[in-house]
Amino acid sequence: MHPFEEVLSVSKEEITILLRSIGKIEWSDFLLNPRRLRGSDFLMRWSQGVWSEHRLIEAVNSTKKYFAVQYGPSSAAPSDDVREFELYFERLDKAGLGNIKRPDLLIYKIEYREFVDNFLNDVGGEQELPFIKEKDLRPLIEKSLTGVECENSLWVAKDMPAYGSELTPQKRLNGKLGLKKSAVLPTIIVKEEDLKPLTRWQTSNKKTIHIWHGFYDLAFGISYNKLKNLISRKLILPTEQVFQAPGGATTKKIIYKVYYHYAYPLGVSTQEPKLISAYIKDKNGHILPYVKFEGGHLKIMNEALEELERLR
Repeated sequence: MHPFEEVLSVSKEEITILLRSIGKIEWSDFLLNPRRLRGSDFLMRWSQGVWSEHRLIEAVNSTKKYFAVQYGPSSAAPSDDVREFELYFERLDKAGLGNIKRPDLLIYKIEYREFVDNFLNDVGGEQELPFIKEKDLRPLIEKSLTGVECENSLWVAKDMPAYGSELTPQKRLNGKLGLKKSAVLPTIIVKEEDLKPLTRWQTSNKKTIHIWHGFYDLAFGISYNKLKNLISRKLILPTEQVFQAPGGATTKKIIYKVYYHYAYPLGVSTQEPKLISAYIKDKNGHILPYVKFEGGHLKIMNEALEELERLR
């Protein structure tokens, strides 16, 4: 699968939004690029992912003690135009770097701001980092506190039915604590296919990775080492999920959903975002409307600051 399709692949559970007011549109006739975007769901999920990641970056930067740099390919890619986003991955693919796996963000102590800014200026900016071999990025990586893999979900965490429920002994977990398989609650999600690449990055760079998962109102974090420990102890079991790409292709992937109970509170929304209308237009004037997030503010929780302080 092309890297552009891979990055925009969405769990089929997440693409159920209907635009009831605009009637029937034959998306199969819509041509934006060689990989067709067959519905507004993908654009909304792309936009929401960009918004969620930027909100995490702003939250880290607002602490005045730490700052974040976009490091992974999907993070460093253009974020204001889906066509530019695609062209960026075309360039990565031609360079043979389309399937590179790195943490989305690098977190730094504020005292390294000048060093990092100068380094990024010398290489052409954050958007160029995925095109540079990691051995040439050693000075940038060595100064960082941690790498962060970002995930997001289009849910209000506090309104999820099992939010606040206590873990209880479960038969399917051989008596270990958990919740029913059908429980709907905030979880931190990681794909099985990402485990080995993240482990390699963490080992080769001697840096701890953290997984940060943003929701509409809350965000949670967990160290990658703790997540792997939960999996190895079978406290979190694998789940098979179907993912669909914008071009229509579907694939089955194994994912792990880690209960938020095992995570640390990362952030809380202090200002709600606005939902605004947007659209893209192809060369023939065909319009594809969608809704995107704008604004809002996330405050980093003390527990997350304590995690970063330990890394110092």
